[in-house]
Amino acid sequence: MAKSKQSYICANCNYNAPKWLGKCPECSEWNTLTLSIEQVSVANSFSKTAHTSSPAAQTYYFDEITSTHKDRFFTGIDEWDRVMGGGIMPNSLIVLTGDPGIGKSTLLLLVSQKLQLANTVLYISTEESLAQVKQRAQRLQVPFGNNIAFSDAAHFDGIIITAQETKPTILIIDSIQNCYIQGSASLPGSIGQLREATFRLMRLAKEEGITVILTGHITKEGLIAGPKTMEHMVDAVFYLQGEDQWQTRILRSVKNRFGTINELGFFEMTATGLQEVANVNEHLLHDRTNAPGSALVAIAEGTKPLLIELQALTVPSKLSMPQRVISGIDHKQVMLVAAILEKYLKIKLSTHDIFFKISSAIKIRGSGIDVGIACALLSSYLQKPLPEKMLAIGDISLTGHIKPTHNATVLIKEAERFGITNLLVAKSQKINSTKCIITRIFSTYELISLFKE
Repeated sequence: MAKSKQSYICANCNYNAPKWLGKCPECSEWNTLTLSIEQVSVANSFSKTAHTSSPAAQTYYFDEITSTHKDRFFTGIDEWDRVMGGGIMPNSLIVLTGDPGIGKSTLLLLVSQKLQLANTVLYISTEESLAQVKQRAQRLQVPFGNNIAFSDAAHFDGIIITAQETKPTILIIDSIQNCYIQGSASLPGSIGQLREATFRLMRLAKEEGITVILTGHITKEGLIAGPKTMEHMVDAVFYLQGEDQWQTRILRSVKNRFGTINELGFFEMTATGLQEVANVNEHLLHDRTNAPGSALVAIAEGTKPLLIELQALTVPSKLSMPQRVISGIDHKQVMLVAAILEKYLKIKLSTHDIFFKISSAIKIRGSGIDVGIACALLSSYLQKPLPEKMLAIGDISLTGHIKPTHNATVLIKEAERFGITNLLVAKSQKINSTKCIITRIFSTYELISLFKE
């Protein structure tokens, strides 16, 4: 016997409320509570009967556990394999998400073509018909053999049964939000259905030994659409990012139980689909010029060192409240560096409009770029460029002192490969370079000397 249980669940923090609320009491977000209707079995309630009828959990001593090593699945797409942590881990549950039209289906079609060369693949397309999938594959010039089977079924129970009967090595579902569970009172893509579907796929991966790759939608805030528990249950979450004016697509790992997080893979959208970008730094800096307001910094995203150009524009403001337009970098970080410069160098940036951006589609964060931000702001304010081929590395404390960064050696080696001849670092930074002139500074006061003629 089953009965319906109605509740309202927050899409941000998974808070459960008996009635609808405009503001979530747990995370204070507005309009995030949605209706969830679940069929609850009376026999599954916490009664004595339920406890006695359930089998006891089976336990093992550590020495009794059999550990079988399985090699990862390699696609031959280097950028994909590296972001995955060195290939796809067998029996894992992976989610690939991103904005609509960013290229998730295109990327998965390319990945599935590589995987089916040595594995059996079941590809479920819930958003496109099989004819549309075939047209996409033909346009991308992606050939398929008999190791991959396609289906456009959206009935979740049918997908699970097919996977259990055919036992593919890899199951791909594009996308999980379009699947529906029979007998559920909630709509496809709702919190209740997504939670149940994710749980059942997790059990399928662990018990049947099937690797599962899903695509998922995102919210307007850029987060995975659905309950937060969905992100906790899966083994890995990857975001495919990019902007309309850029053909570059960036695959970023935000959760990976079997690899590093914040690992980046670069692809370029072409007429024949996504192509991996082998030499990323050359791609990012191919048209850079040494102009006022431009500064070069280096960051380490995952295991990959990247050279990034910062661009600043400061102009006297005609408004009572000067503009602050910043993209690609943390707004507060730029404002903090601007405040430090005004405090110690007596530069009236508070009366100037500040426009700041990254010269690529990458959104950067972290340490080691404060000095570069300061150099870009000063260069624009003074209308003087930095010395040719200079790389700035270091952080700035609230007292105006320049602090060293921990991964400078790796970053400098990458910079030397691209012809960087000048390094601006903290006085206490422990580095050596035979190819670069090293300028060491102790405080922000010394930054002005870079622009003297």
